[in-house]
Amino acid sequence: MVTQQVTPAKSNRQRDLLKFAAWIIALILLNVAAANWFFRLDLTEDKRYTIAPVTKQMLQSLPDEVVVDVYLEGEFPAGFKRLQQSVRETLDEFRIYSGNNVRFNFINPNDITDETQRNEFITTLARKGITPTNLRATEDGKQVERLVFPGAVVRYKDKEATVNFLKGNLSASAEQRLNQSVEGIEYELATGIRKVAFQGSKNIGYIMGHGELEMEQVADLVGSLGQFYRVARGDLAQIQSLQGLDLIIVAKPTTAFSEADKYKIDQFVMNGGKAVFFVDALNANMDSVGAGGMFSIPYNLNLDDLLFRYGVRLNATMIMDLNSGFIPVVTGYMGEKPQTEMINWRFYPLLNNFSKHPITRNLDAVYSRFIGTMDTVRADGIRKTPLVYTSQYSRIIQPPVPLALEEARLEVNPALFQAGPQPVGYLLEGKFTSLFRNRRVPAGLAGAQVKEQGVESKIAVFPDGDLVRNDVNARTGQPYELGFDRYNNITFANKELALNTIHYLLDAEGLINVRSKEIQLRPLDKVRVKEEKTYWQLLNLIIPIALLGIFGFVRFYWRKRKYTRF
Repeated sequence: MVTQQVTPAKSNRQRDLLKFAAWIIALILLNVAAANWFFRLDLTEDKRYTIAPVTKQMLQSLPDEVVVDVYLEGEFPAGFKRLQQSVRETLDEFRIYSGNNVRFNFINPNDITDETQRNEFITTLARKGITPTNLRATEDGKQVERLVFPGAVVRYKDKEATVNFLKGNLSASAEQRLNQSVEGIEYELATGIRKVAFQGSKNIGYIMGHGELEMEQVADLVGSLGQFYRVARGDLAQIQSLQGLDLIIVAKPTTAFSEADKYKIDQFVMNGGKAVFFVDALNANMDSVGAGGMFSIPYNLNLDDLLFRYGVRLNATMIMDLNSGFIPVVTGYMGEKPQTEMINWRFYPLLNNFSKHPITRNLDAVYSRFIGTMDTVRADGIRKTPLVYTSQYSRIIQPPVPLALEEARLEVNPALFQAGPQPVGYLLEGKFTSLFRNRRVPAGLAGAQVKEQGVESKIAVFPDGDLVRNDVNARTGQPYELGFDRYNNITFANKELALNTIHYLLDAEGLINVRSKEIQLRPLDKVRVKEEKTYWQLLNLIIPIALLGIFGFVRFYWRKRKYTRF
């Protein structure tokens, strides 16, 4: 019998071929798995690269291609470079989750060489709402100035929406504001896509019939809401019920609600309808103040018992605040020409103190006019969340409140402004109890039934009707943007507060909760960076080369010993 001997060399060759084949098969299986089971891992502590499930769902349901033109392109300092990179990374995630239905381009308007064409292009961007920012920064000890366009235009078929990335609170430092802007990128882009690619199915009713703000005074808010929802207006006395609506807005009523009107609102809420109230407790307007002064006295709106049952009470008071807006006041005459000066008007508090809630997160200051105080009262099963506060330097005035321009000229006594932060906005959530529990249906509503205990719902209440009032240009009749202070050329965050509140109340597919995203800011010690710059540069240059050299030497020595022994 002849036995065939397998040589060691042949055995090793077979083993190596089997290993090679196994690696090839494993690589093929890995590629097949990656093609069929998509996943991404975010190993950062604050999950900065994680896209919210609601955003993923929206992107996966995109019916057609969305194009995003981003104008944040060019060489920037580190802070804006981070914002630019975050926008790029977020859009890349959007592209992947949408199945390549999101396409994006980065454009630098400053690359246009022809000055006339560049100016026309910049003007076009400004009309769309992308305002350039004159960026001044220090780079290598030198002052650098650039024109930056921190915005984008989202296009879907024949629709366009503007997205501004530079958000956040202006009172924060530049570094903090840029970080707040980075935190809001996903929400801003997702909102822009939702605005152009999806038709809103929710219905909003703007209540009229009680001296509420006229349509030209809420034109900007209604127009902005119309990009997301269907908005209609109606006199509450002329309709039988609010059925078919998802949310109602009550903005600065001045005359009393009837019991029948309150019943309609109450039963709307009991059946899950949402409501937002912007209501003044005291009668005050700037026209009467400028005409010689007035005494502000309480309105008789007949809403106190309704709001009280839901968990809040609007007090017949007025807040003065050292942190307030400015108004033009005539301080003298030069010949026959009046001389005006912008003077602090303490009846116009600037609201820059917010709770940590998706509605108000990273919100800029809100401009209020003749705002009052409010309290919460017991309402079983209702969660009450304060949203907005005055500054700590506030003062509460009891009625009748004298209002005259002379007050603006008086020297401030800080001892009078010690009331502390006052809550001026509440979110109420839960199952509300009907105001008409154990009561008869009001006259004129024959056959109506009272639902005494409501289903889950949400209400927001603000003690200032002017929070949502836009000014109107007296010459052209055109409305200004909501929150725009025409005297100081500043736009406050009134519209953002109102929109965020309504989005939250209507849930907006949960997209508003993306605003709760938080990215930890870990700033470098600038003094140490400057002092130890050379040390860290050398360390980062030498250490990798040294480690590579040590690895090569060890590997060479190990192979030498192995094959010498063999």
